[in-house]
Amino acid sequence: MIKEFAVISRKNRKKITKFASGGGDGAEVIYALRNTNTLSNLILKELESEGQNIRKAYQRRLPSDTSKDYYFMQRNTGDTESITVEYGFLDSKGDDVSQLKNNWKNYAEAVVRAIVEYLNLSYVPLPGGNYYTVVSGDSLWSIAKKLGVTVAELKSANNLTSNTLKIGQVLKIPSKEIIEENVYVVKSGDSLYKIAQAYNTTVDELKRLNNLTNNLLSVGQILKLPSKEITEENTYIVKSGDSLYKIAQAYNTTVGELMNLNNLTSTNLRIGQVLKLPTNVSPTSVTYTVKSGDSLYKIAQAYNTTVDELKRLNNLSSTLLSIGQVLKVK
Repeated sequence: MIKEFAVISRKNRKKITKFASGGGDGAEVIYALRNTNTLSNLILKELESEGQNIRKAYQRRLPSDTSKDYYFMQRNTGDTESITVEYGFLDSKGDDVSQLKNNWKNYAEAVVRAIVEYLNLSYVPLPGGNYYTVVSGDSLWSIAKKLGVTVAELKSANNLTSNTLKIGQVLKIPSKEIIEENVYVVKSGDSLYKIAQAYNTTVDELKRLNNLTNNLLSVGQILKLPSKEITEENTYIVKSGDSLYKIAQAYNTTVGELMNLNNLTSTNLRIGQVLKLPTNVSPTSVTYTVKSGDSLYKIAQAYNTTVDELKRLNNLSSTLLSIGQVLKVK
């Protein structure tokens, strides 16, 4: 039986805290002297596939008796394969803190995948997860086409070195990053020149908008982007959660038609992007089920419409909503 131990007793907490390392960055896995590093290395490999930095898998001996494990989580767990997964450092000077805050679910799922692979079992992704399970007849090319990505993006996201697939293999679907409207979050390798080129602006304009006195950037820094005024008819402004498929459905057209009309070479979108629509199209009515925290204003913003239009469509005499209420939207 494989267990992941993350609980320390009151008796040992003080001692462990005293000897705990700090100031690092990345994931580590500690395994028992009685075990091999196979499972630990699988876990590190999966965590790395989720974007986390990797440090090492290691064992540690008790100084007073080097035949025993240093950590009680390995020493006092009997004949089991006991491991300790340290996902990152809360005092990291790198990006561990933001990664742990934003990606902890992905990291936990990475450990599950590693354990399943170690036990030679079939991995079943969480419902709604960003994964694809290979079926008979699939190829990287056919999967890439189906998902609206490239073969290179699929291989990169899954650390594949060949095009060989096996039935039941679970592939991570490359994420389509959507940037908040008129805002850009700096990533590793970015420069003002590179960002200016990507958004059809200049370095001087970016510096002016963001009150920058030099060209230095830091990872995670938020930059304002120049706004673009929209005056053209038959256009659509991309919102959070949009996809070409969703927009095509809403406007009675196809993904291919939208890509041709907008000279798109991929299905990637960004918030605030302006898409041309085919002439003589009108949005179809769809329904929306009210959730906790919703308001007519919030829903109107999400669907690029107005509160008055929502009230008219649904014959509402007030702005009061109830959870579970079904609204017509355009």
